[in-house]
Amino acid sequence: MNVWIAIGVTVLGCYAVKLAGLLVPAGALERPLVKRLAALLPVALLAALTAQQTFADGQTLVLDARAAGLGAAAVALMLRAPFLLVVAAAVLMTAGARAMGAG
Repeated sequence: MNVWIAIGVTVLGCYAVKLAGLLVPAGALERPLVKRLAALLPVALLAALTAQQTFADGQTLVLDARAAGLGAAAVALMLRAPFLLVVAAAVLMTAGARAMGAG
C-alpha cells in the first residue's frame, strides 16, 4: 500500500508543479534573468547527468572506461570535430579501454 501512496503523492506533486508553471504571469517570464537561466538550465542538467553516469556506480565514485570515453569526446569537442565524430571518438575510446581491461 505504501507504493500507491507514493505514486499518489508524486501525481499530486507533478500536477501542482505544472499548475504553478501555468499560473506564473507572462511578464515574469520575459525578464532577462529568467530567460538567461532558462537557456542555461538544460545545459547544467545535462552536464550533471553526464558526470553522474560517468563517474558514479551506485554510491561509489569510479574511474573506468567511461571516463576515458568522456575524455576523448572532450578532446574532439575542443578540436571542433563534428558531432558524429565526437560520438564515434567516445565510443571507440570506451570500447578500446574496456577491451584492454580498464573497465
